[in-house]
Parts: sequence; structure tokens; C-alpha cells
Amino acid sequence: QVQLVESGGGLVQPGGSLRLSCVVSGTLFSFYTTAWYRQAPGKQRELVASITSSGKTNYADSAKGRFTISRDNAKDTVYLQMNSLKPEDTAVYYCKRDYSGLIYWGQGTQVIVSS
Repeated sequence: QVQLVESGGGLVQPGGSLRLSCVVSGTLFSFYTTAWYRQAPGKQRELVASITSSGKTNYADSAKGRFTISRDNAKDTVYLQMNSLKPEDTAVYYCKRDYSGLIYWGQGTQVIVSS
């Protein structure tokens, strides 16, 4: 029973920071990729950042230099530290766990960047 629960979203002013958390329970096996996606109203869901179980990271161009994805292996938790937030970052952020094609999604957490 794989479950992903996101938290940490909220309302923040431009230039501010948030840290999102994704807690994963029921891990199937040791090799996987965890990723953060986001979806704004009327827009397609897009990849923000990912991290493999070996620690390799990948970032969308829009996130490079501002966002950092990290993990806590003991807690099976993945974080997304978001700095220098822009109104364009406003979206529902979703956590995704990919076991080589077997995919699970969290319910999402809302991020609103506005003055």
C-alpha cells in the first residue's frame, strides 16, 4: 500500500521561500525515482525536480538555481526547498514515486505566490 502525502504548501509573497515535504509509506523496493510536479489551473502538469534512490537529481530549467530537491532516507521523505518564489510558481504541487514504471501520486499541496 504505497502512499504519498505532501505538505508544506501555502501562501507566500514573491521572493519568499517554502519547503514542501513528501512522506512515502509502503515502499516496494530499493530502486525508484521520486519527483515533484506542478500543475497550474488550465495548464499541463509539468516536472519540477526529481531525485533517484541513489541521490541523482534533475531540475526543470524554471527551477534551476532556486529550488533544491533532497531526501531523508531514514524517513523515506523527499523535500523541495523553494526559494526566490515567483507568481509563476503558483500551482498545485504533486509528489510522484516511480518504481520503474509503477507509479504512485500524492494528493497535492497548493502553493500560491502573490502579493
